[in-house]
Amino acid sequence: MADPSSYRPEPGQIPDSPGVYKFRDEHRRVIYVGKAKSLRQRLASYFQDLAGLHPRTATMVTTAASVEWTVVSTEVEALQLEYSWIKEFDPRFNVKYRDDKSYPSLAVTMNEDYPRVQVMRGPKKKGVRYFGPYGHAWAIRETVDLMLRVFPVRTCSAGVFKRSAQIGRPCLLGYIGKCSAPCVGRVTPEEHRELAEDFCDFMAGRTGTYLTRLEQQMHEAAEEMEYEKAARLRDDIGALRRAMEKNAVVLADATDADLFAVAEDELEAAVQIFHVRGGRVRGQRGWVTDKVEAVDTAGLVEHALQQLYGEEKGESVPKEVLVPALPEDTPALSQWLAERRGSQVSLRIPQRGDKKALMETVHRNAQQSLALHKTKRAADLTTRSRALEEIAEALDLDGAPLRIECFDISHLQGDDVVASMVVFEDGLARKGEYRRFQIKSFEGQDDVRSMHEVVSRRFRRYLQEKLKTGEWSPDDSADAAHVPGVVGGEVDRDAPEDDGRPKRFAYPPQLVVVDGGQPQVAAAKRALEELGIDDVAVCGLAKRLEEVWLPGEDDPVVLPRSSEGLYLLQRVRDEAHRFAIQYQRNKRGKRLKAGPLDEVPGLGESRRLALIKHFGSVKKLRQATIDQICEVPGIGRKTAETVVVALAQAVPAGPAVNTATGEIIEDETPASAGAASDRGTEQ
Repeated sequence: MADPSSYRPEPGQIPDSPGVYKFRDEHRRVIYVGKAKSLRQRLASYFQDLAGLHPRTATMVTTAASVEWTVVSTEVEALQLEYSWIKEFDPRFNVKYRDDKSYPSLAVTMNEDYPRVQVMRGPKKKGVRYFGPYGHAWAIRETVDLMLRVFPVRTCSAGVFKRSAQIGRPCLLGYIGKCSAPCVGRVTPEEHRELAEDFCDFMAGRTGTYLTRLEQQMHEAAEEMEYEKAARLRDDIGALRRAMEKNAVVLADATDADLFAVAEDELEAAVQIFHVRGGRVRGQRGWVTDKVEAVDTAGLVEHALQQLYGEEKGESVPKEVLVPALPEDTPALSQWLAERRGSQVSLRIPQRGDKKALMETVHRNAQQSLALHKTKRAADLTTRSRALEEIAEALDLDGAPLRIECFDISHLQGDDVVASMVVFEDGLARKGEYRRFQIKSFEGQDDVRSMHEVVSRRFRRYLQEKLKTGEWSPDDSADAAHVPGVVGGEVDRDAPEDDGRPKRFAYPPQLVVVDGGQPQVAAAKRALEELGIDDVAVCGLAKRLEEVWLPGEDDPVVLPRSSEGLYLLQRVRDEAHRFAIQYQRNKRGKRLKAGPLDEVPGLGESRRLALIKHFGSVKKLRQATIDQICEVPGIGRKTAETVVVALAQAVPAGPAVNTATGEIIEDETPASAGAASDRGTEQ
């Protein structure tokens, strides 16, 4: 625990101007980001008597080892920089909202030649119009089903669309009138795009004009005794009205607004948001967060606004934002929202009328969300805590292993040997910290040597991080010369500098679990001892009888079958096994699908695909001359000569034979030129 006075800036050193500040811990990791109108006044508040600080603030300043700041010209710039840094560094003491689910939205892909209506989740894409989010995907599909009879926009996938165009017949929706069938040319691309734009206008709340126009067309058709057309228009109007009824009017003045409500206690807070467009609730979402910093309702609202609108632009930011409490920097926040929208945004607290009544409804939803979250979390926390305590007791550890790392080796008869590392913190998987390894020191099948190599490589990276911060001396280990980034007992200045971002191997586990028995456990323990690491426990979980093996012990530790600790160890082991097998299969698949062009030096994926597209197959490419190959865009004469030599040296596979007739099948299929398109760098 650090003394804040040890890194307190000198008096007068901190400027009295707007800016953003970062607290870093002893490992140079950013643990807190904040902004202030006056950096001098705000930072001074952290360096007072610890007894006068909020407990969470006191924990933060004693965890930190340094503070630094960046001066900006305006409060709006400070707001934007704070958001960017929180997103970049992921500080542990900042409030971070997490969705309790991935909310679906109704999306119209206006960036395609033939726009498509579909359900989408995840990050928003450029050129796509979004409506929602909705609580359930089925709510979107019901709405779309009603509206397709009026706006028969394409809903099929690219594969179905291409297939229908090839055979000249539309899908079922085209036959029943719920798709205009642009795939077979029933409408032009311009007419189909106009349908999609009308669909978007209706979903955006501009419903009155469209319904009036349909009613007028219905009356005109009836007067002209076109009764079938009038009946069809009548049914269209009914379908649209039913779709509108699914989103009841809540604000009579056709307001576009987002309403925020917060329910909180001492430890956690829940935020609920209602998206109102055209006076109707078009979407809803909710977040829950741990209150890891001393923050009030206004601060929670500010963090929620940053998270919701940080990546949004244009109409995604509404004209009006209604909140339960105004943040401290309301003018700066309003200006920031206005810049993202491109026009004025009103940020205020509703005082009376329909908006205040709706805000109360949103607040009730927030309270229910927090209560439901605490009910789930209470049971989950109890179980996970008991599991960690049982593991600590069974393995005779000093405390509960809050971070567990598990290693597993995977191969197929000695080929494509790989390893996986999975991480569990507080009994929960941290998939963002999973790592994959290729075995580099030898070839063939040897799980023990593989385990020793992988554990050594993981903890050498850990020692490298400790060396940078001065926590570890090369004299502590005879194997220091092999630690990456270390040259002659000093930090290699050419190694990447520490920028405060979460590092791959910066955090040590309390427990290392290996998939296997005594040999694998001994290999992992030997790797740690060679590096001088003696504060990390090691155990192995053997599959046959689910026995827990400890280093140097002749007999295993047997946990009861009903033990929560054993169940957690099994989950960790099985997750490592799954992750390793997945990597090994992907690696083997890429190797098996590799074509002769993959071995051509200097020939990248784009040019391989261009060659195959131009000639149609490797067989025809092998028959081409150098001049013919040079005709392909992007292929020069030197590259063409290299391709010809490489294909001449490659031994073509034997001809395929039809086993029923004995006929030799000509190889006209394109080779897997892009088989290795996903060649991410592995550890």
